[in-house]
Amino acid sequence: MGPGAETQSARSIYVVPDQNYDTHMLTRDEWETFEATHLAPWAMQSARSRGRRYPEDEHPFRTCFQRDRDRIIHCSSFRRLEYKTQVFVNHEGDHYRTRLTHTLEASQISRTIARALRLNEDLTEAITLAHDLGHTPFGHAGEDIMKDLMRDHGGFEHNRQSLRILDTLERRYPDFPGLNLTWEVREAIIKHSPGREKLADPEYDPDCSPCLESQLIDFADEIAYINHDCDDGLAGGILDLNGLDSVSLWGGIWRGLEERYPAADEQLLRYQTVRGMINQLCTDLIGETLRRLRDCSADIAVVRSRPDRLVAFSDGMLGRKNELKDYLLEKLYRHYRVVRMADKARRILTDLFETFVSNPRQLPPNIQARLPQDGPHRVVCDYIAGMTDRYALDEHKRLFDPHERV
Repeated sequence: MGPGAETQSARSIYVVPDQNYDTHMLTRDEWETFEATHLAPWAMQSARSRGRRYPEDEHPFRTCFQRDRDRIIHCSSFRRLEYKTQVFVNHEGDHYRTRLTHTLEASQISRTIARALRLNEDLTEAITLAHDLGHTPFGHAGEDIMKDLMRDHGGFEHNRQSLRILDTLERRYPDFPGLNLTWEVREAIIKHSPGREKLADPEYDPDCSPCLESQLIDFADEIAYINHDCDDGLAGGILDLNGLDSVSLWGGIWRGLEERYPAADEQLLRYQTVRGMINQLCTDLIGETLRRLRDCSADIAVVRSRPDRLVAFSDGMLGRKNELKDYLLEKLYRHYRVVRMADKARRILTDLFETFVSNPRQLPPNIQARLPQDGPHRVVCDYIAGMTDRYALDEHKRLFDPHERV
């Protein structure tokens, strides 16, 4: 099929013969036909989904993965990401990334990669939008603290917490708990991080690799955060341009822009350098992944049966990306201001946890209602993990400041 034929075939999905284009509703069946015709053989088609835990009628004009994406966006856990820390706590400034803006940036990147590889964009977007729902307040420091607090009580891991939110804690439907998402989205939440397959519950086929839409999420997440952390670190005065200039991925792009735009100010060059890094990382990832897929004549069955993952950077880009990550670890994530906030987070979350576990009657009534089923440690863990930074700080004040109204 030549390019012209493919274009005409794609258009036929949108224009139905003998009908007025303006009055024709694009149906779910037509979307599924479009996927079967135009997605790559290694892509996950919505018509081949294993379905939902609780049977539901299909929607007339949305595929199952489009519905999953919409359910995630409308849930309260997604909205709370607006006030959860990425690196800088919310009250430190209005321009720093939050969990929500990070998720949106990662979603944009993952869709770009999925489209270039002819994967299922709707599935990719749904997974990306849900992948950070289980994060605690105060960023990765909060997760480390919660792991310690729950060590002897079933543990804590943010991917599992994301799935718990989607399967149980969100209550928006009278017929079932959770959001009742498709098996593929739920599997991806558990498996998207490398090495997590064997830890998955039997329900999610621990011996099978995840689909490519799931595999690329960790890369989109990483591309998003190393770039916006450079931007935020510079804006916050923690990183400096002289130091970043020594990092090959950043420095090469920055110097090229300086030569091309000698009159541009530093802020403009900073934005353009971040843009250039995202482009280089995405382009390399797409090219290397496509090469690997073609080398093994991949289809969806091959993707799931291989013990190794097919989404990858080239060796050269992997080294440059890791150099930047190592720089950020030393100069940003271990900076004294970030360490101070992490230590403050430990005190706040530990105080909240120990107080609520010792006297669960201090919990709101709707949270107390789950105590007989889940026990105090898990219920308190769920409650604290769902807090925003701001709410955790306020709750700590209400409990420990004698002058604060409870």
